[in-house]
Amino acid sequence: MLEKLKEIEAKFNKISSQMGEPEIASDHEKYSKLAREYSDLEDIMKVTKQYRKVLSQIEESKSILNDSDDDELRELAREELVLLKDEENRLTDKLHDLLTPPDPNDSKNAIVEIRAGTGGDEAAIFAGDLYRMYNKYCENNSWKIELMGVNISERGGYKEIIFMVNGKNAFGTLKFESGVHRVQRVPDTETQGRVHTSAASVVVLPEVDDVEVDLDPNDIRIDVFRASGHGGQHVNTTDSAVRIVHVPTGITASCQDEKSQLKNKAKALKVLKARLYDLEIRKRQEELTSKRRSMIRTGDRSEKIRTYNFPQGRVTDHRINLTLYRLDEIMQGNLDMLIDEIQIAEQAERLKEPEMSQING
Repeated sequence: MLEKLKEIEAKFNKISSQMGEPEIASDHEKYSKLAREYSDLEDIMKVTKQYRKVLSQIEESKSILNDSDDDELRELAREELVLLKDEENRLTDKLHDLLTPPDPNDSKNAIVEIRAGTGGDEAAIFAGDLYRMYNKYCENNSWKIELMGVNISERGGYKEIIFMVNGKNAFGTLKFESGVHRVQRVPDTETQGRVHTSAASVVVLPEVDDVEVDLDPNDIRIDVFRASGHGGQHVNTTDSAVRIVHVPTGITASCQDEKSQLKNKAKALKVLKARLYDLEIRKRQEELTSKRRSMIRTGDRSEKIRTYNFPQGRVTDHRINLTLYRLDEIMQGNLDMLIDEIQIAEQAERLKEPEMSQING
């Protein structure tokens, strides 16, 4: 890690020198490019300077502890060493954040898919509860939700609901919600008061631009059919609903929520592209799985990630063994208490990577 910092410092100094050269200063394009690189590295250099200063102070305090005969001075050095170690850890974390390239998808909008799993009608009702939970969370963050597809269950809730979340860092915040969510509670239809266990799966995808997915028109089949579902004058009167099939992979996406076939097609295409993009990303991730696997970071959709136990009023996130007895608050959209802890755990996982072990060496 220290070697990496030396390389960055050398690059920073080189860029600084180049920016002072007359021929580059007169070339607006070259100068602007160098200025952006300089700005990107400047924060790292500031923290690096603080980090090296702390390391030097730690060595001085250790030297006093080892060599001084003055008990009072040694005690002061011991107290100072505790504070300096805390500062070293803080700067280590900060450097790690600065040196770890962010996921380029984090800043994007998110497409969230919720599907009822095992548990029949109760699973569909729970899927509806999850949708309302996320809806309220989005409202708390001033994010906008746009429905992309809905399949309502006969007894309430959703067999499937897909929606777009438009907002700053929506995907980066919600991406760890992917997985199987399990609920334990007494259904309204249960006459003997027995607790039932049901499940719903959540998939969170980044919205993708056209340039990010090379979609050959010859590889897709578009089917139109009459809309059905949640009512409205257009239901069962016109062929406005659209289903798009990506023939090579068999991946499909459909939409019937708009009266316009054109709008439904646009929404279905957006979902299809997000799913194809996600498929490609997962292929790349699988190549790295044999080297290192973090349950938090893979977001395995078949993995049970969270249990909502209504009789006990608790929520347990199984990935980080976190249990909170604040179920009501969480179902009202107060998800930060869970999401923040997951993100902290993610940072801890990154700190275990081999290159980071050199920073304390």
